[in-house]
Amino acid sequence: MEETTAFEDFDLRLTEESKSFLKETAKWAYFLSIVGFVGVGILVLFALFFGTIFSKLSSFGGNSTPMPMMAGGFITVLYLVIAVIYFFPVYYLFQFSSKLKIAFNNIDNEQLTASFENLKSHYKFMGICAIVMISLYGVIFLFSLIGLAFAA
Repeated sequence: MEETTAFEDFDLRLTEESKSFLKETAKWAYFLSIVGFVGVGILVLFALFFGTIFSKLSSFGGNSTPMPMMAGGFITVLYLVIAVIYFFPVYYLFQFSSKLKIAFNNIDNEQLTASFENLKSHYKFMGICAIVMISLYGVIFLFSLIGLAFAA
């Protein structure tokens, strides 16, 4: 005999109001993902041109050391890494909105499931980023306290 859980017997249905909310959510998610892609593009452009801009600005000051070029290269790599990291949650949000629209237009349960999988991935990625940032702030705070202790 197979044991069934409460969730196996639980069949969920979307009401018209729920469908309306999801359709509106898909529109806003699509808008936010497009804005996110534009932001990623701006980050990439800024990263690619920052080294040149930084070296030109430093030449006005008469500084001939290689430090501005190294700083420009570091900033370029940093912004490219940030753009790559930022791309993934935006991509998941875009996939959620696109697949949700397809699911409603074609009455396709597989696309609906795939859209929610992308929404899950979006929130999972954002949650991991939040954990990393909170941990980073904790480490910075800890080192600040240690620095204060040794400075006193």
